[in-house]
Formats: sequence, C-alpha cells, structure tokens
Amino acid sequence: MAEIDPTALVETGAAIDTDVEIGPYCVIGRNVAIGAGCRLVAHVHLTGHTSIGPRTVIYPFASLGTPPQSIRYRGGATRLVIGAQCQIREGVTMNTGTEDGGGVTSVGDRGFFMAGSHVAHDCTVGNDVTFANNAVLGGHVTVGDNVILGGQVAVHQRVRIGEGSMIGGMTGVEGDVVPFALVAGNRGRLVGLNRVGLRRRGITHVEIHRLRRAYMVLFHGEGRFADRIDMIVREFEHDPVVGRIIAFIRDGGGRPLMKVRAPRQKGASEHMELNGAA
Repeated sequence: MAEIDPTALVETGAAIDTDVEIGPYCVIGRNVAIGAGCRLVAHVHLTGHTSIGPRTVIYPFASLGTPPQSIRYRGGATRLVIGAQCQIREGVTMNTGTEDGGGVTSVGDRGFFMAGSHVAHDCTVGNDVTFANNAVLGGHVTVGDNVILGGQVAVHQRVRIGEGSMIGGMTGVEGDVVPFALVAGNRGRLVGLNRVGLRRRGITHVEIHRLRRAYMVLFHGEGRFADRIDMIVREFEHDPVVGRIIAFIRDGGGRPLMKVRAPRQKGASEHMELNGAA
C-alpha cells in the first residue's frame, strides 16, 4: 500500500502502485501513473499524462510532465514516459511531447539526472544515461544508451547523440555525435573515442583498436567522406561495433555530423592530438 504524507496533494484519478512513498508537499495530477516502489522525497510536482517506472526516486523541486515549451503545442494530451530505477535529482524538469513531434517524450531505465538538468519535448533518451548538473536538451533530441553529458552541456534541438559517447562539461552540441565519441570544447568538437566508457561496457582491447582505426579513417582520412564510409564498410564488414557507427551515420539521412577539432596551431597535428586523447 502507498505511503502518502498528509501534506501531499494527489488528485483523484492518479494511479499509484504499491509500496510508493510520496513525501511532504508533493503535488500529483490526475493523469499521472507512478510505478511500484517509487519514492518522491518531498516537494515533487508531477502533472500531465506522465508515467513513472518502478523504483524511480525523485528529489525535491523536480517538475515532470509540464507542457512543452513550444509555440506549436496546441494543448493536446501528449505524454511523458520515464523508465524504471531512475534517479531524478533536485530541480530536474521534463516536458511532455507535442502533437507534431510524435506526442511522447521518452526516458529509459536507470538514468541519473543530476540537479537542474532538462529533457525537452519529443526527446528520446536511452538507458543508463548520466546527465550532470544543468545539462539540457532541446526539443526532438535523441540520446543513445550509456551516454554521459557533463555539467552545463547544452544540446541543440533535433541533434542525435550516439550510444556510449561522452560530452565534456560546458559544451554546446550542434551536430550529430557518432557512437562512442568523446566531445569537448565551447562549441563541441570530436576529440577521440570514449575509451573508458568502452572498457566499462566490456569492449575488448582488440575491438577498441579496430574502432579507433575506423574512426581515424572516417574523420582524418583523405578523399570524399562517402568514399571513406564505403572503405570502412569493406574493411570492417563483420565488426558489430564499427557497424554501429556506420548505421548511425546512414540513419541520419545526410544530417550534419559533429566536426572534428581543428589541429593545434604550433605544429601539433590533429592526428597526434587524437593519439593522446583517444
């Protein structure tokens, strides 16, 4: 049976599962569904057509399911769907979708959303992500599994961030980020591969070496980019890890990719810099 503090306001119609704890001064709307074992610490605001997966913990002053911050939103019953076992810290905000964007904002399982982070309308966020303090997404952004966004990262609307990538703090992300990449800079640029993240996911040294070879050919090779893609496909035809990068690029339909950091001014080549960073 749910444990609800007497100061909390839960509207008639809200679906509260078993073993849910709703702390002081929380406000829960009539179209909200809260899964088993969730905990709302205090001062949590849940509204709109919002569902929270089991065993998710939400901290004070988070506001989830509010209308999209879009002038095209027409007041429809769009949704926010949050997965299981997420940690949603203080002041996090997540909006529902828009009618023209598919109508759903979706967040996967086991996400860790630190204080002040934001998921905008019509975003799709994968599993096991980490958003550091004040990391924010524009509308229609897609974030793959195991992505890490550093503090103060700002992602432009409609950008795709591939699985396993890591974005350094205080970075603006304007182009699609291929899987497993490492991004840094005021205006984000590719600076290598997220080798630490790859190792944590059980990717072997040999696989990382092949992935790095493919990365260097794609982003530092000569000739047309389309020809370099074809070269990688031929060379790594049976490599599933490299294949994820190729699939990501092709699924983008010609969308602009994140650029590579320019070479250093004092003779150090981009190739040398990446050797150190990758």
